[in-house]
Amino acid sequence: MKKFNFTKLSEKLPSTVPFVGPETQERLNNRLFAARLGANENVFGPSPLAIRAMKKEAEKIWMYGDPENHDLKLQLAKKHAVQSENIVVGEGIDGLLGYLCRLFIEPGDRVVSSLGAYPTFNFHVAGYGGQLDTVPYVNDYEDPERLVEKARETNAKLCYLANPDNPMGTWNSGKKIEKVVNNIPDGCLFVLDEAYVEFAPSGTSPKIDCSNEKVIRFRTFSKAYGMAGARVGYAICHSELASAFNKIRNHFGMCRASQAGALEALKDTKHFESTVLKVNEAKKRIYRIALENGLKAIPSATNFVAIDCGAGKDHAFKIMNGLIERGIFVRMPFVEPQNRCIRISAGRTKDLDLFEASLPQILDSIR
Repeated sequence: MKKFNFTKLSEKLPSTVPFVGPETQERLNNRLFAARLGANENVFGPSPLAIRAMKKEAEKIWMYGDPENHDLKLQLAKKHAVQSENIVVGEGIDGLLGYLCRLFIEPGDRVVSSLGAYPTFNFHVAGYGGQLDTVPYVNDYEDPERLVEKARETNAKLCYLANPDNPMGTWNSGKKIEKVVNNIPDGCLFVLDEAYVEFAPSGTSPKIDCSNEKVIRFRTFSKAYGMAGARVGYAICHSELASAFNKIRNHFGMCRASQAGALEALKDTKHFESTVLKVNEAKKRIYRIALENGLKAIPSATNFVAIDCGAGKDHAFKIMNGLIERGIFVRMPFVEPQNRCIRISAGRTKDLDLFEASLPQILDSIR
């Protein structure tokens, strides 16, 4: 006799999470990491204005946050020169992707993504019974044209692209994305994840056209704004689609402290620009460390660098484990051929000092 009457779909799903968190590994190893370079977090932190606003709101934390996210939506609409009706605010891009799949995916519906791309999207697709069709990377770049072709071939309801990409850090031009968007088949929604776009070269982000009902794009405060723990993400899309999120979203999902922090973070352009500069300087150092150790750093438009370790998965896995054993939390891509790499987040000087000292020792021990 069953203890729980789960749905047939959920009974088939594995009870796992897409990523093993550093905290889990710290508990297993009974020690804290000395450098946290694996989760693509912004170690340079949020704006002091945002911190002050969140501390102030902590005194009012007995109150729910505004379920309409009114003030934040107004400021985001102003930033992107759209209407507030075109903005959806939610618990990070991850939470919003879950809502999106709930809106569109029923068991058996087809969805297209790149093979080895951001796995949390796949997690949500599976959670609603969607069938995932994948397209391989081309020279470590996602292939937007082939993604759209695959969506047409399979009659997909969603077609997902991260630009810049996670886990490789590569990017496609905004002009290319605009061209691809014009070829989206009827009945398919193009899902553009722009979590890292603030770090990308000018021209990476396509023009925003909220009258196009075939596109939804996602942004976050987790990366360039340094607020990953606050869980603030947003979508920009057609007003009818934005309104549909109200049917299924958690209306009290946004903490009032997070809302206040995001509002102040938008105002502090000086801190934002300083953070981007620090990330770029850290990436340059990671490129140099890789080169000095005979490894190839893949050019990145994100706040992390994928390093080609020069062999297959097993070799990269040994390097990753060697870093973890030395107190440096890093990750690696899951799927071939990307899993020949390890991935290093932009870190502080002391973090990269430890990485620079440890990497040659690990390589020598492997050789």
